[in-house]
Amino acid sequence: MAQRLQNITVQAPGFAGINSQDSPLSLDQSFAATASNCIIDEYGRIGARKGYTEVSTDSSTATQLGSSRGIEAVHEYVKNDGTKIVFSAGNNKIFTGTTTLTPVTLPDPYTITANNWKIVTFNNNVVFFQKGHHPLASIAGSTTLIKIEDGGHDAPFGNEVIAAYGRLWVTGVTNEPNKVYWSSLLVYDDWHGSGAGSLDLNNVFPTGDDEVMALAAHNGFLIIFGRRSIIVYEGAEFPNAATVTFKLSDTIEGVGCIARDSVQHTGTDILFLSEDGVRSFSRTIQEKSMPMRDISNNVRTELTTLVRQQANPIKSIYSADEAFYLLSLQDSQTIYCFDMRGTLPDGANRVTTWAGVNPRSLAILQDGSLYFGRENGIFKYGEYLDDGSTYQMLYYSNPLNFGNSTNLKFLKKFNITVIGNVSAQTTLAWGYDYDGGFTKKNFSTEQANTPISEYNVAEFSIGQYTIGTDIQRPKINTSGSGTVVTIGIESTINGAPYSIQQIDVHALLGRLI
Repeated sequence: MAQRLQNITVQAPGFAGINSQDSPLSLDQSFAATASNCIIDEYGRIGARKGYTEVSTDSSTATQLGSSRGIEAVHEYVKNDGTKIVFSAGNNKIFTGTTTLTPVTLPDPYTITANNWKIVTFNNNVVFFQKGHHPLASIAGSTTLIKIEDGGHDAPFGNEVIAAYGRLWVTGVTNEPNKVYWSSLLVYDDWHGSGAGSLDLNNVFPTGDDEVMALAAHNGFLIIFGRRSIIVYEGAEFPNAATVTFKLSDTIEGVGCIARDSVQHTGTDILFLSEDGVRSFSRTIQEKSMPMRDISNNVRTELTTLVRQQANPIKSIYSADEAFYLLSLQDSQTIYCFDMRGTLPDGANRVTTWAGVNPRSLAILQDGSLYFGRENGIFKYGEYLDDGSTYQMLYYSNPLNFGNSTNLKFLKKFNITVIGNVSAQTTLAWGYDYDGGFTKKNFSTEQANTPISEYNVAEFSIGQYTIGTDIQRPKINTSGSGTVVTIGIESTINGAPYSIQQIDVHALLGRLI
């Protein structure tokens, strides 16, 4: 016999991000099965990511990039006097500028055959390193680049470079995969004089045969990421192999870094991509005996499957302003967005995915702006349109039994609390019992005849109180029945933020199954 109408609340749906790793029936309702083009906002709501706007608007951009993959490296150089220059690379060229991409002058002769440059600012200069290429330098931001040469010697032709402790550190030299070089103090072109040196790690790696993939600096330590292990040297401020100051501090076996550009410093920690997911360096140090613990724990299998399919370089960025770490997998056109405001009880970070952005490179500028290098130029993250076009935000829950796995649920009405564009076209989807089919109903919040906030005007000239953004509570009648229910919301993002606060489900609980 049917029972009375009950209200079932899904509070802060998707708050915990995607969980594709565990059994859906065992999951808390705060996890999502799908959260595409979403972020977790500062209030803990699942909402739409921002869009991107082209900044390289000069008509010559298409000519400069031709049929290439686009801008594959971006770096902002800030001179000692505060002048800023953006360097970028694509189509086997190096450019300066944003609105207009102006090719630099290369040494003669010099041939560029790839665009996977690592670009670093060092002592008021800019250096460029890439496997198989003679390293280059821009002196004080000059648009005429020179080869980095050390008297009668060449600088190491490395693939990885960092500037730390007053020196350049380089690794990834062809035929010397386990060697790390460092320059003399504050000198970009002295690799053989006083204060310069190198480390041969062939007998140091705990796993024996390994390959250095990336470098990082943290609290006076030099972090050397092998593919299958990590080596930590202390005293990197004074790297003189003849003394005991610079010495081996720790080794970590069984976990390493598989992508140079996945390494990002957050200020208090270092994030990197290993064979089993995105990991935290500090957590790795603390939990060496538990190598499967990682911040991508809730999407590990899905993520590592996509990583193994990548042929093009994997890119990443950490934004302190947005409080996220982005990992871009170009070949699958997927970005994993890890919220860095805190961790879940299992030690993982909340994660969502992005589609339709597909950057070739990412960079954070001094003012906190996030720039994307894409196939047709340089773009800035912001606003809520993708280069002037709308895009879709999708949220789908895991199957929900609302604490009662044996009774039929007859859905009657959904009351949805959303914060966002009142004119957004939104689709409510619901389905039963894992069959993959969904009933969908379109609605817009402006049609819901719900009261709007008294601040729905720009009376106070405050950005969050702009016309068209408000708290809305649409009501949608539904139908059907099943023992478990999957709920989805698909919204067209068209120039304004959009987030989901709460879903109230009015349902009848029927007979036992």
